[in-house]
Amino acid sequence: MKDMLSYILNAIFTAYTFMLLTRVFGSWFPNFSRTRFMQFIAFYTDPYLNIFRKIIPPLGMVDVSPMVAFFALQLIQWIVFSIL
Repeated sequence: MKDMLSYILNAIFTAYTFMLLTRVFGSWFPNFSRTRFMQFIAFYTDPYLNIFRKIIPPLGMVDVSPMVAFFALQLIQWIVFSIL
């Protein structure tokens, strides 16, 4: 049971990490950002990224908040798996 829960949680964290990566890379291509796929990705990742965007404003043209968001997600994953 514990192994199944760990497997499922790991899959969720991995999928969300890939969604965040897709969101970051997709933001570099304006035409790609308007696709239904990217709108789906943005719908699920922007609320999480906006938390960090409020704390860390963009530095000119560079938005470092996704890097902090990745770090925080990894920290949350580590804490969750430490508890399990």
